[in-house]
Amino acid sequence: MDDQYLDAFIRESEEAITELNNSLLELESDPSNTEAMDSIFRTAHTLKGNFGAMGFDNAANLAHAMEDLLDEMRQGEMEVTPDLMDLVFAGVDQIEVIVGEIEEHGESGTETDEMVDELRAVLEEGAAAAGDTETADDGDSSDSDESLTTDAGVSDADIDGDAVDEQVLQAEISVGESDMLGVDSMLAVESIEGRFDILDSSPSRADIEDGEFEDTFVLYLDGPDAATVDAELGTTGKVDSFDVTDVTDELVSRADTGSDAVDENDTGSNSSADPDPDAEEEHSVDEIKSVRVDVDQLDDLHGLVEQLVTSRIKLRRGVEKDDLDSTGETLNELDKITANLQNTVMDMRLIPLKKVVGKFPRLVRDLARELDKDIEFEIEGEDIELDRTILTEISDPLMHILRNSVDHGIESPEEREQAGKPRTGHITLRASRERDHVIIEVEDDGAGLDVEGIREKAVEKGVRSPEELDAMDDSAVYDLVFHPGFSTADEVTDTSGRGVGMDVVHDTVSQLDGSVSVDSEPGEGTTVSLRLPVTMAIVKVLFVKVGDEEYGVPIKNVDEITGTEEAKQVNGQEVIKHNDEIYPVIHLDDTFDIEGETANGDGMLVRIRESERQVALHCDSVNSQEEVVVKPLEGILSGTPGLSGTAVLGDGNIVHILDVVTL
Repeated sequence: MDDQYLDAFIRESEEAITELNNSLLELESDPSNTEAMDSIFRTAHTLKGNFGAMGFDNAANLAHAMEDLLDEMRQGEMEVTPDLMDLVFAGVDQIEVIVGEIEEHGESGTETDEMVDELRAVLEEGAAAAGDTETADDGDSSDSDESLTTDAGVSDADIDGDAVDEQVLQAEISVGESDMLGVDSMLAVESIEGRFDILDSSPSRADIEDGEFEDTFVLYLDGPDAATVDAELGTTGKVDSFDVTDVTDELVSRADTGSDAVDENDTGSNSSADPDPDAEEEHSVDEIKSVRVDVDQLDDLHGLVEQLVTSRIKLRRGVEKDDLDSTGETLNELDKITANLQNTVMDMRLIPLKKVVGKFPRLVRDLARELDKDIEFEIEGEDIELDRTILTEISDPLMHILRNSVDHGIESPEEREQAGKPRTGHITLRASRERDHVIIEVEDDGAGLDVEGIREKAVEKGVRSPEELDAMDDSAVYDLVFHPGFSTADEVTDTSGRGVGMDVVHDTVSQLDGSVSVDSEPGEGTTVSLRLPVTMAIVKVLFVKVGDEEYGVPIKNVDEITGTEEAKQVNGQEVIKHNDEIYPVIHLDDTFDIEGETANGDGMLVRIRESERQVALHCDSVNSQEEVVVKPLEGILSGTPGLSGTAVLGDGNIVHILDVVTL
């Protein structure tokens, strides 16, 4: 099959699936919405035809069954019910899985017969049959009560990941028939403890030594591997039989990284960890692999390439004839052409926000159903455009923030009613443009952040001292939720209780040369704001000299350059005054420990825009302005305070680009 046609089919199918999901949500909220119903039917019909034309018969059969069911709903022959919508959404999910498999492997191995049978059964028996059917996933989840019991036991273990030196081994132990079960168990545990560190037990150590358990008890051991523990237990007195399982990946992740969740009723909706990996994958946003380009932009690009070729020929002739005047004019032309070329290409990379957020309404709907919450979700400013790379990178942080708002932010209908609120909670994702930045806000009207709870946890974890916290206002305290490992949650939830925390959201945004902040009102709700550049990579910078080192300050951050004579000492802090506002002075030589001679009291001050940060940077001299390609810091240097990346100059030297927000 021609890769060109296959790629076009995949992109069109992805757009159709997003459109189908959103139209189904509109229909679910308003079953009388005929416009949404017609859109749903058209999209399902298109999917069926495309799958059939491309030879994917299983997917075509599924889309056909969905089309028939939707036609019954459109004709008014079948009522729109939550159970029926769940079944339709399950069908859409399976189609999405099939499209993903086709993109990756060129074909799909997903069997659709069971789903088709369920859809046909509803067509024959009516909407009531939808509540009696189970998808394959639901059936799998209830196959074995025994496996559910085991999972619950593992998840209840209280283990500090930092205390684990090797692997976490779960040992289920029996001491056999005994007249003194507690004594024999105590002797067995003590013998085992002499060989391995015991991280936790089930039941408690006291209950084991009192014989308060049935048949077996469980010890969680720190050991090299299951085979070693097996060998040691086989020679341990009082141990009659045992079974050893390595539960490192599951248990440590739950007990360690999973504790990053923060219950908003304790401290905040937006500091919990990411969701269960399976749920995350179900609603993941794929990397943006294609963009639609306006024909006029292609014409502009073609015209600029023609000018570039002409200038190249003129430049070569000027060099061959040693005509410096002609060569200088040609270089000026090239400056203009490359500037226009850069702007055109950057514009072509801009993609509307809806390319990513289009899947979020379905995400919120599914989570709200799972948590038995009533939530209205709105998106504003979805036509705001961002660079493709930035849009791809922020999709996961936005999804993470939304999950927290649904899980920990919005209260249950009963709790909202008791608090005098409407039973239905509201979450709004809002985007707006500010010059060369985009502001994205996720706002909920939930429980808000408990500032005192954050203060207590900050002291407990050693994040800040009591004296430092007393000097911090509420806004600064809220920002502590971005500290790695910060959490006050007493429990981990499946929706947003495992994986990375808000520190990863902060790091991702910082790497994009952006910033993130939290604002909250207890009982009223929480707003998480992301401030992101529209484009990245090519930045105009101001070069400043400090000793023998040179740094770049993005021009967009600079407001004014002045001499140092305006600086004054106020309470031991060097400051300058501008429009009745005080700007503290940051000495770059002190900040970066620059060795050698510096200008000390002389030099220049670069005042930063108030919208970025109210400070002035002290340097020895200001050299020039130039456009550079900025490469973000990676590896252990990623997230270094005060630095956003590096740039390679024309002479081959590398210059650090300053991040004035974290400096």
